[in-house]
Amino acid sequence: MQTFIRQFFQSASAAGIILFSCVIIALIIANSPLAESFHQLLHTTIGFETEQIHLRYSTELWINDGLMAIFFLLVGLEIKRELVNGGLSSPKQAALPILCAFGGAIVPALIYFFINSGQDTVSGWGIPMATDIAFALALLAMLGDRVPASLKVFLAALAIVDDLIAILVIAIFYSNNLEFVYLAYALGIFGLMLIFNKLGIRSLFFYLIPGLFVWYFIHHSGIHATIAGVLTAFTIPIRSINGQESPLERLEHALLTPVNFLIVPLFALANTAITFTPVMLDGLTSPLGLGIILGLLIGKPVGIFLMSKTVTKIKLGVLPTGASWQHIIGVGLLAGVGFTMAIFIALLSFGDPAMIAEAKFAILIASLISGTAGYILLRNTPKLPEIVEERTSSVQQ
Repeated sequence: MQTFIRQFFQSASAAGIILFSCVIIALIIANSPLAESFHQLLHTTIGFETEQIHLRYSTELWINDGLMAIFFLLVGLEIKRELVNGGLSSPKQAALPILCAFGGAIVPALIYFFINSGQDTVSGWGIPMATDIAFALALLAMLGDRVPASLKVFLAALAIVDDLIAILVIAIFYSNNLEFVYLAYALGIFGLMLIFNKLGIRSLFFYLIPGLFVWYFIHHSGIHATIAGVLTAFTIPIRSINGQESPLERLEHALLTPVNFLIVPLFALANTAITFTPVMLDGLTSPLGLGIILGLLIGKPVGIFLMSKTVTKIKLGVLPTGASWQHIIGVGLLAGVGFTMAIFIALLSFGDPAMIAEAKFAILIASLISGTAGYILLRNTPKLPEIVEERTSSVQQ
């Protein structure tokens, strides 16, 4: 039994399975007699405050602004690693996933904007831009060797760039009432952390403790606090010495388990507890619901496919080894599983709880259909014969 449990948590699909289970649990709770108690728990305040320091917030806010900052810290570490040593470290490697990520973000946003133009819901245009890395990669991992290994690298790089785009969208378009004094404090500490990096300081203490202050000041500046996680990640040293793990690698490995098996599931529990009403079904055909569903289900694969065609035609990049165009469409469908990041942007887009609930329901439906369709398509798509080609090896920075 212990061996089975260990193997499960070490499997690539474990995080996705737990995340999906938490969604089901949240939906059951929200539509049961426990709904009111769960709602009260989410709005219970935790923390402390003084005249100078305010750190007393609801449980829900601590999850969405506090714990999710750790999630974004991990995402930032993954982005930096891919930019320096991974699939985004050279123009040849990076061109296809980077440009496909932009295609897969812009087309869904345009679809949503066109459908919701002139509506109160137009501010949610960023919702269908996002891809849920955990879910998408878990679905791909469940296919095993039925898909080329190169396709997994392609989807991972695409999803990471997709997250970077979403982070920039949040920072630029979903921040308001900026408090420039707090922002200056945060940027000053960020600059100090960059100096620590330049001086060769490798102790994580010199980055994580200042990172907590960056989070506090960013949170009070009007920019969403989770951006602090990304800023902190970009200051962590990535160069290894004498073959030892770099500080970035150590922190990334330390965060993987708590983020995948605690933080993201908690986020799912807190934010997918949707109480179903008959009106919600009508909401799927409203501009808000249609914009999200068509953006994720149609916009993602279309944007990724068209950009792939363009990139390969002008010879800026090549398809992943052993992958066909059918594989690219399948990956595009998996990228339509927006979930975590899409729900996160929905929370920032609207102040009306009814709109938020409608958006969450549309995200769940779109992600379910898109993920299922992508899985079935990839499962039934044969791999092409893999051509051995010389690739540039990554260099440890």
